[in-house]
Amino acid sequence: MNRFIAVAAAAAATLALTPAAGFAQSPARGYYSAVPATATAKTKIVSRSTVWKCGEGICVAAKADARDSIVCELVAKEVGTLTAFRANGAEFDAAALAKCNTKAR
Repeated sequence: MNRFIAVAAAAAATLALTPAAGFAQSPARGYYSAVPATATAKTKIVSRSTVWKCGEGICVAAKADARDSIVCELVAKEVGTLTAFRANGAEFDAAALAKCNTKAR
């Protein structure tokens, strides 16, 4: 019985000290990150069904059900021209970013 309690206590301590994934979305934690040329005053933006959290010159969002290029165009419609866009850790190249920015407001 004492052994079970010790194991349970160790497991509980491990879980308590493990940071929760997605607790605070930073550029490293969002599937998407977009850097607007002009910082947005909004802290939360919804483009179609994607919720973006913005702050400190960058907006991040979880994975959406659309192609990455479409997600880029949708956020550009909301925040304006982007200087960078990343999906799943991969930066858009200059051509892809220029195509995305054709939809910017």
